[in-house]
Amino acid sequence: MAEEPITTLQKAFFFNMDKDKYGTIAEIGAGQEVSRFFFRAGGAAGSIAKTISAYDMDFSDAIYGEEEDKRYVTESRVKKMLDKEFRLVIERVGDKRPKKSTYFAFADTITAKSYSQQGECHGWLGIKLQLYPGAEPCEILLHVRMLDESNLMQQEAVGILGVNLIYGAFYYYADIDKLIRSLGDNLEWGRLEIDLIRFTGMYFEDVDNRLMALKLVEKELSDAVVFATDRKTLVHPSELFYKRDVMVMRSLFKPVTNVSVDMMNSGMEIFLRTSGVEEQMAMAVPEISIAEMRKQDTFDMKDILGRVDCLNLLDYPVIVSNYLRFFRVRAYLGRYTKGKVAFVLGIPNLTTLFDAAYYAGFEGGILGAFASLFDRETLLFVYPMRSPDDPGQVITAETFPVPEPLKHFYYYLQANNMILPVESYNEANMHIWPEDILRQIQQGRGEWETSVPDVVAEEIIRRGMFGFASGR
Repeated sequence: MAEEPITTLQKAFFFNMDKDKYGTIAEIGAGQEVSRFFFRAGGAAGSIAKTISAYDMDFSDAIYGEEEDKRYVTESRVKKMLDKEFRLVIERVGDKRPKKSTYFAFADTITAKSYSQQGECHGWLGIKLQLYPGAEPCEILLHVRMLDESNLMQQEAVGILGVNLIYGAFYYYADIDKLIRSLGDNLEWGRLEIDLIRFTGMYFEDVDNRLMALKLVEKELSDAVVFATDRKTLVHPSELFYKRDVMVMRSLFKPVTNVSVDMMNSGMEIFLRTSGVEEQMAMAVPEISIAEMRKQDTFDMKDILGRVDCLNLLDYPVIVSNYLRFFRVRAYLGRYTKGKVAFVLGIPNLTTLFDAAYYAGFEGGILGAFASLFDRETLLFVYPMRSPDDPGQVITAETFPVPEPLKHFYYYLQANNMILPVESYNEANMHIWPEDILRQIQQGRGEWETSVPDVVAEEIIRRGMFGFASGR
């Protein structure tokens, strides 16, 4: 039986009773909910040096400095808050308290639901702390989306998360898996989503922030995370997708093959011919869904990260998500860009997309899903496939066998150029199937090396990825 988390007030009280820990809580937006839990718990005078809430922008600028972009709910802002408050704690009480004391600063900057704010409710939270007396500080930063429908509920959720972060940072830092899991303590699923986490500092030097991001998805604290192209960095989707035109390819990419690359290249050719899409604003993004893996208990974070690494070698950023269905990915991108969105997909995915059974359990069924997918003129670029029954026959967007009840809808999408055939493709790659390539990889070096990009083949062999049999 899973261990029940201790309550938020219990965490706050336990922390207050630990007289060796002392610091500041600074909050902008969504009330002073984190500090309120510590005061309600009792004994806060032993652990909290100061709480501050600089709501007025001029006051905030006077304390923490101005932001070049005049935005206040940003990573830059929360880092400035942490740096300033931590420095002040050390300067003002560092030589006055017992030598075994450790110090911290917690900060958050939040935009919550209000009369004037009805859009995306989100924020940044962080803690800068010493993990032992006199140590250089470490940092943990989070970005959170708040999903409650009322301001009061959002304030409460931020307060609970803030207490979880402070408590976890001090007491679970040696067990990162437990620390991340504890961030959801006392929060019902669906109240908030943590879509970025970052550990920095000497104690966290060996922490791979990309694996930590995958843990967020695995533990359903986040629906999706985004990996930059440098094989090191997590990027927030608002930074990557803002005002961009995005073409997505959904696949397992185990491994990424020459067909995968050809699909994205040929899809981009069509995308760039689309009205309103400019080359400098258009991007191709692979997406790996772990929804089925989690259902089947086959989710392997290092395996997923290997797939991400291979795609990064080809200069693609990568989304890893919990989204099973296409319209969920479309809605996700719609939060961050008003640009065009397209999917390039093969015949197997098109078959799934037009299969009513794929939407079992979804309220509204297949028609509700299509309404969500196509409500903002989403485009589908269909890559052809050789028929498994007759290799001489090629199945295309025009010859795709549409289920009888959906034929008129399919033809409507075609007539309105929302389903378009990929016509410029490399026929020499059409024999490549990822499942076959994976089996060949597991037998050692061989013909498969010509079916994946050269840099990917080198990486698979060097790292022994995907069960590569190095001794054969």
